[in-house]
Amino acid sequence: MTSTPFMSQEPMTRRRSLGAALAAGVAVPAGLARPAWAAPAAAPGPVRLTLPVPTGPYPVGTVALHLVDTSRPDPVAGPGHYRELMASVWYPARCVERYPQARWTSPAVTRALLATAGGFPADVAVAPLTAGHGGAPVGRTGGRLPVVVFSHGAHDHRSDTTIVVQELASHGYAVVTVDHTYDAFSEFPDGRLTVPLDRPALRPPDYATDIRFVLDRVEDLAAGRNPDVEQRPLPAGLPGALDLDRIGMYGWSKGATATTFVMSEDRRVRAGLSFDGPMQPLITTDLDRPFMMMTAEFTRAAQPSVAEFWSHLRGWRLNVQAEGAVHSSYCDVQFLVPQLAQAVGMSDADLRGWIGTLDPGRAVRIQQAYPLAFFDLHLRHRPGRLLDGPSPAFPEVKFIA
Repeated sequence: MTSTPFMSQEPMTRRRSLGAALAAGVAVPAGLARPAWAAPAAAPGPVRLTLPVPTGPYPVGTVALHLVDTSRPDPVAGPGHYRELMASVWYPARCVERYPQARWTSPAVTRALLATAGGFPADVAVAPLTAGHGGAPVGRTGGRLPVVVFSHGAHDHRSDTTIVVQELASHGYAVVTVDHTYDAFSEFPDGRLTVPLDRPALRPPDYATDIRFVLDRVEDLAAGRNPDVEQRPLPAGLPGALDLDRIGMYGWSKGATATTFVMSEDRRVRAGLSFDGPMQPLITTDLDRPFMMMTAEFTRAAQPSVAEFWSHLRGWRLNVQAEGAVHSSYCDVQFLVPQLAQAVGMSDADLRGWIGTLDPGRAVRIQQAYPLAFFDLHLRHRPGRLLDGPSPAFPEVKFIA
């Protein structure tokens, strides 16, 4: 296996360090101190992490795609090489019993993340199994499937909101997740491992260019074509299953900002959702399609760029915030960190520093309920009461006027 060296010489932030220990690759605002714990000298064995089960009526399938954008030269590999991306498609499935459950990240990605954290043994944790069954046939739920695309945060990876992804798929959505190569921990089919680099420094507009290319590949799938470079077999029923008239997008942190850039440039995306996006650089043009912000640290009160972005939303808009949430609370980290805390010798105070005071189980329910309600409303035109105002079922979630 070959890999691209990690080139950053700056100390890791607290969440990046712990995220790497989790195989989560978390990126957060600068200025947070590096954690002071160390793994126990005699660990009983790797922590076997778990993810919650999705609540939808459909089993879930998933397939990885290797994509190459021949219109863009690769900024690292040199002449004759083009921009490569790894993506995954998640979808409602059938007959899943014969298909293995996919891991959250590959063993190679997990090892790279653990090594990047520093001070943790490579076997401190095993990436959890997801609800997705690799290669299972598509279960059609009546007509073509609405599509949601996900863009991750800085120094991150495409699996970091799998709780949300598999929840949407279990309710009948096709969800496309993307690794933004050179700002992601990613493994290609030939075993090449790429990790985040300082150069090239990818910005939200670069992420948006990746996503627009991926949307073209979604069109290929909808037309029955296989966009995978190696032409590896697609799951039965996936070609022709996607609905190009019902595409949404969401992102976390930098990926949330990228969502706004995609929507400003590409009307194929009908609705957008931000998980605590800083909204920098700022888009100063108006956006006329539905947009929802789930804020935590990058609030309209604390971040002028977020307030300015909000002022340019001319369509349906909503801002909610979970009390006690921190930057990564809408990602899998909120559920996985507590499982790892004992193995890495984390104190209760350190744990609160990482996940805030929002209970992980409650965070899971928020992650499952609110994105689903948003996309159901704006892609399926299924109104519900959850987005109308504060709910007694979710007392932690505040509506920001």
